[in-house]
Amino acid sequence: MASSRPRPRPRPRLGDLIEIFRFGYEHWAIYVGDGFVIHLAPCEIAGAVAASVLSELTNKAIVKKDLLSAVAGRDNYRVNNKHDDRCEPLPVNKIIKQAEELVGEEFQYSLTSDNCEHFVNGLRYGISRSDQVHHQPVSPSQQPGHSLSCQRLGACWGQGGMEIDMSKANSQT
Repeated sequence: MASSRPRPRPRPRLGDLIEIFRFGYEHWAIYVGDGFVIHLAPCEIAGAVAASVLSELTNKAIVKKDLLSAVAGRDNYRVNNKHDDRCEPLPVNKIIKQAEELVGEEFQYSLTSDNCEHFVNGLRYGISRSDQVHHQPVSPSQQPGHSLSCQRLGACWGQGGMEIDMSKANSQT
């Protein structure tokens, strides 16, 4: 007989991708330790259910460091390093260092090409990708002057992958 008790929340490890199940979409974050995650959030309001909509309207998002419990709220979440079988993750210390250095940076945001899933996959694997987006057009951030610069890659992802050039974000500080 199945238990009616809620499932315990997973205990993530450093550098793990966290998939948070929102109504109608998944929000993504990367675990950086002591209960904290780093994720893309709207510039004005963080943690709202309509966060991705707000980011899409403003075309901007900010890298934030928040408690996982605050970001997830009552929504279910799981550790989901779903591309580890295709791409070797970067070293954990590099993932965490790069993520921490980006906190407070503003990025271009697009539901289809520069979203929170692209962001965390870029940190973990060095390649930006969102499986929520079936057809990934060329990112608007490939235009000069944008902080999230992407290049098409074929090594791990075939035609669907992009690589985040974090050096442009770091040079803006």
